[in-house]
Amino acid sequence: MLLKYFYDEKLAQASYMVGCQAAGEAVIIDPARNIDPYVKEAAENGMKIIGALETHIHADFVSGGRELAERLGATLYVSDEGDEDWKYENIENLPHQLLKGGDKFSVGNLTFEVLHTPGHTPESISFTLTDGGANADEPIGIFTGDFVFVGDVGRPDLLEKAAGAQGTAQSGGYQMFASLQMFKELPDFMQVWPGHGAGSACGKALGAVPSSTVGYEKRFNWALQYTDKEAFVAALLDGQPEPPKYFAVMKKVNKIGPASLSNLPKAEELASISEMEQQIKAGHQVIDTRDAPEFAKGHVEGTINIPFNNSFANWAGWIVDYDRPLYLLAEKNELSEIEKTLHSVGIDQLVGYYDASKAVSESSLTQSYESITPMEAKNMIEQQKAQILDVRSLEEWNAGHIEGATHIMLGTLLDRIDEVPTKRPLIVQCGSGVRSAIAVSLLQSKGITNLYNLTGGYGKWKQDIQD
Repeated sequence: MLLKYFYDEKLAQASYMVGCQAAGEAVIIDPARNIDPYVKEAAENGMKIIGALETHIHADFVSGGRELAERLGATLYVSDEGDEDWKYENIENLPHQLLKGGDKFSVGNLTFEVLHTPGHTPESISFTLTDGGANADEPIGIFTGDFVFVGDVGRPDLLEKAAGAQGTAQSGGYQMFASLQMFKELPDFMQVWPGHGAGSACGKALGAVPSSTVGYEKRFNWALQYTDKEAFVAALLDGQPEPPKYFAVMKKVNKIGPASLSNLPKAEELASISEMEQQIKAGHQVIDTRDAPEFAKGHVEGTINIPFNNSFANWAGWIVDYDRPLYLLAEKNELSEIEKTLHSVGIDQLVGYYDASKAVSESSLTQSYESITPMEAKNMIEQQKAQILDVRSLEEWNAGHIEGATHIMLGTLLDRIDEVPTKRPLIVQCGSGVRSAIAVSLLQSKGITNLYNLTGGYGKWKQDIQD
């Protein structure tokens, strides 16, 4: 048996290749949209990818299942659980097999059994794996998707918060409790292969370890310690972070099917900075992917700064309007990876790009912003020469904040721009200064220019001012 782990750090998303070496056949569990790494790995191991297994209709990334089916003829193995709102659509012309709890299927000497494990979503399923080639008659492990993570379990509130399915958070919590009782009956020796690691918004306390065992999770996972259903549901729903608003888009895209990557238009390099300035003037979205300090020194007016790092996919999903053309200011050697990352969260409207460094040196429409220390900010506030805008999460805000600050979470800032206080210069603050830098760029793009970024954020404020 071959088991290969793939991990996208920008999405904190795990996928797996499982193959029978005797048969030369492999399947991919919860594939990402970019299937090239799977194709390469299969070729290197002399295997043919014959299937794509999905644990549920994903909300945080575009699945590559249909891409595998269209390009390679792989069979889609997808859930047929849940009600009509949670059924896959437009798969009639693709090779597929609908699955319910208790179903089994084989790949060479490997046997997969389906467990219906609702809670995160109604249609969620998990796959146990038995290696018949090793003469095993019990499963070696379970692919849990967003059901059980290392140290956590899937959140049941996404449908309600992100997709608007009212009342599903509570019912999902009860379903999760029941699913966990079934999980507790599995043998302790079974390995647990989850769909996400630390940093994913699909849970609130995910561990950074890539895998675990059923026995370890039964002993140490907080969610598996509860015996009272009501207490469990209350604890599960408490403190869940705001789901990125693009989750609702992803759920729809994965339900009805994304466009094939081969059919997407290629982004064109613009001929001059004046051409980019015309796009900005026309109201189009332009993202500058440089690091925040470089952007702060100088940038083209009207552009938004989302640095290309491990948080890029998340904040692009929060901020970018999926229905409008998108342009990039980026380093040319990073463009391919940036495109892949945008496509991974369904941002397919990338039209054009221009070199970021050239843009700043060539444009006559540039601006900058300053950063200030907590002590400088304190003096300005006390002299009523500035106001504070806190762009952290609600959970962070509730745990402590600067007195007199206005709270608008970064991901909702564009939707709540009319609530931003502008009577005095505005000091923008987050936990460390990273998210607030993005917020400053958003505010500048909307014509609010009397701005400062708080160096070190609330953490530095507590250290220098409160302690």
